[in-house]
Amino acid sequence: MGSLAQILVNGILLGSMYGIAAIGLSLIFGTMRIIFLAQGTMIVLFAYLTYWSFEKAGIDPYLSLFTVIPLAFVVGLGLFYLLFRKAAALEDKNVSLLLAVGLMYLVDNLILKIWGATPRGINLSYSGAVLVIGEIRISWLRFALLGLALASALVVYLFLKKTRVGTAVRAASEDMEATTLQGINSVWVCAISFAIGIALAGVAGVGMATVYSFDYQFGFIFAIKALVALALGGIGNVFGALAGGLLLGIIENLAAYYIGIAWIEVASYGVFMLVLIFLPQGLFGRRGLVKKV
Repeated sequence: MGSLAQILVNGILLGSMYGIAAIGLSLIFGTMRIIFLAQGTMIVLFAYLTYWSFEKAGIDPYLSLFTVIPLAFVVGLGLFYLLFRKAAALEDKNVSLLLAVGLMYLVDNLILKIWGATPRGINLSYSGAVLVIGEIRISWLRFALLGLALASALVVYLFLKKTRVGTAVRAASEDMEATTLQGINSVWVCAISFAIGIALAGVAGVGMATVYSFDYQFGFIFAIKALVALALGGIGNVFGALAGGLLLGIIENLAAYYIGIAWIEVASYGVFMLVLIFLPQGLFGRRGLVKKV
């Protein structure tokens, strides 16, 4: 029983970073209707920047959140207006998808040129700190990452529900054309959503830098995991996206323990396919998103 509890806890802690990335993907897809495959690469980029600030200036990763989040938001605005503004207005979303793929490979190669191919990671003075609850051992850093995920979901939820800008974003995700007819600037709404999505990539990047070792190739794999988490949780629900990430982490940990590490990807992508086939709106997504044919 203790082993199963430990597996479930480890899965939740693992899935918390998937959840942060999935919330960002949900925001971007909700308004722009594109699958932003460069999300994982942006997370890795901010993980490297967090690593760099720690190595060069000794800035604690969690203190660097106060600079990483605003920087990531500005980077998101810049990327949107430079690359995606015109493409987002097109009905053919393949253009935006190809731009995202191109951005992914561009940033991957920039990371390779600047930091090299050697995996990096941050070794903090409190990296070995552990919280013990009965038979369950929880790394403080992983627990902090879960806290980041919950805080990110809550902030985004409150932004969408309690602010005028958030209301505009929700309206645009429901019907962009009707939102535009009501006098809301659709370009501005997409820009804000995209920038918040990249800001969440910054949060996930800080978490990645403190918990995992990473290299320039990790971005695409992580983007796919975030996409799986989003599919599990469902589009249109912030806490659903987070729950999808936590569920994916649990699935991967259960698969690793009971059938072997080699089966992790088979299990996670197998569940992904089953959800898309039998519950395409996800476990917590809005039912109206899928039309009957």
